Amino acid sequence: MTELRATYRLQLGPGLRFDEVRALVPYLRDLGISHLYLSPILQARSGSTHGYDVVDPTRVSEALGGEQGLRELAGAGLGLILDIVPNHMGTGEENRWWSDPSERLRVFDVDPETGHYRRFFDIDDLAGVRVEDPAVFELTHGKVLALVADGVVDGLRVDHPDGLADPAGYLERLRAAGAGRVWVEKILHPGEQLRDWPVEGTVGYEFLNDVQRLFIDPAGEAPLTALYAELVGDERSFDEVAVEAQLEQTTTTFTSELRRLRRLHDPGGLEEALARLPVYRTYVRERHFAAADRAALTAAGRPELFDDAPEEFVTRFQQTSPPVTAKGIEDTAFYRYLRLLALNDVGGDPGRFGVSVEKFHEANELRASRVPRNLLVTQTHDTKRSGDVRARIGALSTIAEQWGEHVRHWYALTDELVQDGAPDAHERYLIFQTLAGVHPITPERLEGYVEKALREAKRNTSWVQQDHDWEARVKRFAVTLLSHQPFLTDFVPFAAVLAVAGERSALGQLLLKLTVPGLPDVYQGDELLDLSLVDPDNRRPVDWEQRRTALAELRADAEPTRATMKLHVISRALELRARRPGAFVGAYTPIEAGPDACAFTRGDGEVLVAVALRPGAEAAPLDVAPGRYRDVLTGAEHDLAGATPVGRLVDRHGLALLERLGADAADAMAG
Repeated sequence: MTELRATYRLQLGPGLRFDEVRALVPYLRDLGISHLYLSPILQARSGSTHGYDVVDPTRVSEALGGEQGLRELAGAGLGLILDIVPNHMGTGEENRWWSDPSERLRVFDVDPETGHYRRFFDIDDLAGVRVEDPAVFELTHGKVLALVADGVVDGLRVDHPDGLADPAGYLERLRAAGAGRVWVEKILHPGEQLRDWPVEGTVGYEFLNDVQRLFIDPAGEAPLTALYAELVGDERSFDEVAVEAQLEQTTTTFTSELRRLRRLHDPGGLEEALARLPVYRTYVRERHFAAADRAALTAAGRPELFDDAPEEFVTRFQQTSPPVTAKGIEDTAFYRYLRLLALNDVGGDPGRFGVSVEKFHEANELRASRVPRNLLVTQTHDTKRSGDVRARIGALSTIAEQWGEHVRHWYALTDELVQDGAPDAHERYLIFQTLAGVHPITPERLEGYVEKALREAKRNTSWVQQDHDWEARVKRFAVTLLSHQPFLTDFVPFAAVLAVAGERSALGQLLLKLTVPGLPDVYQGDELLDLSLVDPDNRRPVDWEQRRTALAELRADAEPTRATMKLHVISRALELRARRPGAFVGAYTPIEAGPDACAFTRGDGEVLVAVALRPGAEAAPLDVAPGRYRDVLTGAEHDLAGATPVGRLVDRHGLALLERLGADAADAMAG
């Protein structure tokens, strides 16, 4: 197996096949990447743009280049981590197990009484698979496990394990079958810990939210909360909005699942129990309750829910709560509660504002002790916006009063653009925050995002009951802003100031991702500025030649520019990880730097990292071990000892990545 240093996520499809990925390997190897992290590669439905609709798990996708193409890619010099989808397959005639009545009940989770089948969330053409059956496990995993056994694949990323009847049993079977490196797409709610499963860790959403909240200024909470209530007229907490949205899901989208549960066992109040569960699901297995399971059921107001219930009821309730949570929170409440959109991302809780440096360190220390190879992400194909957009919107917390003055002015300036009530005050706030994060943006991209956001919110239109007239008026408002001179005169200078603050935050988050305990991942194209919104916007084609050229110039000692600073930080940090691998699997030691800076060492002091979070951090003193240090980002060398101001260490972006040189480093390593 290739040594794990950093992964690079690629969304395969018609424009990115195995041969095209193989052509990227020299560039990604020069960047410092050790593993390609690929979206699903098994045979998907014809024309699939994402691969999550597998119709034949026994074959590698011919559209992507077939098994031979995959094996050639594996031999090109980087390790492979594959995204696999055990929970469901695509329906239709292309799936021979689906179209064969004699196979359907064996392979798929079909209710024999009604003919209804367990879906992936609310998607009717993705049917749940009975992977808990050993024969079905072998059918759906035989090809992938053969690729692992042959050394073609180094690791697996398991999509949506919470949909399975027995996630722990599934992961134990996967490990026993030879999959030694496994990551799970498990969404952990704040404070929830990953169960003791045989995995390397999660795909990293908890880090994404923690590191963004680290840069949120707590002083902005009160004014932004008051501003939101003033502009939108909604003073409810996020929890109230979320429970309402989840209840809607249980009484509309998932009524067939509720009926099936009631036929098995009807303790009453199932809708409320599902809506109020504070985590995605419990993991009660063969009547064994962990303390976390009891706590979750109690928090939902139903500690007795599984008492005397049939085993199948317990299993199916646990399979039903994740889609209710995902559709209710991520795909509804996140588009309804808009206090600060930077907090509205997968696994996040928009009701919680910032996180202290101390709590951030505690999370890193816990990860180092439990799951040291947990993935670390700031963007994925599932996030609501890119890390750069999230950082810009998050920076509003540092200028909350100014933001309030500007956005009130924009409401007044654009009243004339509202047509028959559309957009309403809520939708206008979504649009203004979004523009602040993504400016500049094309009309086509903005229209696509607005349409999806409106339908996900399910307030004035939805996917099921589409109000095309309302959508058209809101989209017209949003696009008109891009050429509305009175608005632009005030907006553009503000957006420029915010962009600088956002880029500083994004660079800080990036450096932490590359240096704290865990395995950093770079999403495709995110090594340069990426102002992307939710899927499908984040799957736009990447300009690879621009990135190759930029990296070649940096490697030839060109000075990094505003446009290439992210690429520079990634390249230099991964070069350091390759040169000092022991430091990054070694100790993580926080250094006291006050509330506005985050600092720590890795290994036995060989690597020192400091990031200024907010203005005022520069004066804080750090206790630096005596020695000579090289600035990894600039190449400059410094003699340091004892109390050293943060401002002496960090560059103009608020970043410091230092390695200790010479005998001092050897002594530190020996000690």
